[in-house]
Amino acid sequence: MRRFDYHRAETLEHASRLLTELGDDTFLFNGGTDLLVEIRERLRRVRNVIDIKGIPGLSDITYDETRGLTFGALVTVGRLERLALVRERYPNLREALASLGSIQVRNRATVAGNVCRASPSADTIPPLIADGAFIHIYSPANMRVVPLAEFFTGAGRTVLAKGEIVTGITVPPAADNTGKAYLKHGRRKAMELSTVGVAVSLSMDDGVCSDIRIALGAVGATVLRAPQAEAMLRGTTLDAATVKNAADKAMEECTPISNVRASAEYRRDMVGVLTGRAIRQALETFA
Repeated sequence: MRRFDYHRAETLEHASRLLTELGDDTFLFNGGTDLLVEIRERLRRVRNVIDIKGIPGLSDITYDETRGLTFGALVTVGRLERLALVRERYPNLREALASLGSIQVRNRATVAGNVCRASPSADTIPPLIADGAFIHIYSPANMRVVPLAEFFTGAGRTVLAKGEIVTGITVPPAADNTGKAYLKHGRRKAMELSTVGVAVSLSMDDGVCSDIRIALGAVGATVLRAPQAEAMLRGTTLDAATVKNAADKAMEECTPISNVRASAEYRRDMVGVLTGRAIRQALETFA
């Protein structure tokens, strides 16, 4: 492992100042499940590591019926996965959390870290986007809140400017008339990167779909929405034929590539399969 300098930040202002002053090749250290592996394998050049685990307030989890679920940047995947509130109100997010890595990784990795990694195959991003989540960003000048769907600018890239730090994520409250699902497809059932991931969040009023969000993972440079497929489903009863047509439309909206895990053609086909399944699974809430 290459040598690096370790810095412990006591406040957000301190961490931001270190990020700015130490220059390039400086990274925040939280869970470290990606960062330390990449340092060891010499996949990332790192000169400085800033430990933010001692900053107060970043481990908080709160929920209210108006704002929804808010959790800080230090909240681990495992802690959120075990929360009864998440299991009951955000089953799509809970499924994504449970499918991420191993138990050991989930007890160390943070949800914010998985999001900030900005990998198109990240498990937590599709359900968070499908649920309309927002990400909170600190800088010494101001705090800003950005819709998570607008946070990513490409694979491994985000809107974060120099010195900015993600402090937490807010997921809007889940209404009683909402159904949710997340389906992940990989080469094996556990400890596997997503080949395709599909998250759905839909609302039904008097048997008619009043709103729906479909988020597609690992089939584009970022996690994608499927707006044309969504538009086909709004205002309908979500019958089998309509769902099939919308799933086919989602296949057209994704932009997969071929790599060692799957071909582009296979990924596109799986988008159609998983989108249909996810919609039907979300509908089971109302059965």
